[in-house]
Amino acid sequence: MKIIMLGAPGAGKGTQAKKIASKYNIPHISTGDIFRANIKNNTELGRKAKVYMDKGEYVPDELVVALIMDRFKEADCKNGYVLDGFPRTIPQAEALDKALLENGEQIDFAIDVLVPDEHIIKRMSGRRACVGCGATYHIQYNPTKTEGVCDVCGESLILRDDDKPEIVQNRLTVYHEKTQPLIDYYTSKEILVEVDGTKDMEEVFSNIVNVLGK
Repeated sequence: MKIIMLGAPGAGKGTQAKKIASKYNIPHISTGDIFRANIKNNTELGRKAKVYMDKGEYVPDELVVALIMDRFKEADCKNGYVLDGFPRTIPQAEALDKALLENGEQIDFAIDVLVPDEHIIKRMSGRRACVGCGATYHIQYNPTKTEGVCDVCGESLILRDDDKPEIVQNRLTVYHEKTQPLIDYYTSKEILVEVDGTKDMEEVFSNIVNVLGK
């Protein structure tokens, strides 16, 4: 079972990807993890990617796909995988499809975790991070025992810059601009599945399992 996770920043797609991976015993694959592993192991692909990353440039789609296809060759991918954070654009999706097709394979499901922007802004702007140990909380869903103080180490909590409402809104705008074409792309291939991400985390997962099968 080969699955792609779609969803705006803060929609909870990463959490659901991990749950899917655990239930179906398939790896949860993120491009960031692949980059780090290849650079750490000093592979040829890793060295090529590092040249771009060191200059602060995007790694070309062809190289990203090559890294991902290399990851698919590992034994834990024999029953499938959950891709999280890739593809992000139509050219990436097309390059991935082409590479899979050469192996006689294809993506089975593209799962879009739908959460309205206003919900995401509320979720993310309510998050607080500890300046000491890095623990994260939420003022509504996971508050500390003492307001503004970390339960773990007692240090102060802050609202990180990337969780500020204006920054979150900007990230969402960029996401919609780049990702809506992907939604249309996978809809046209009849593999897009939309789930309501505003529901309880376990209910969202249950709805995904109903689609994927027990």
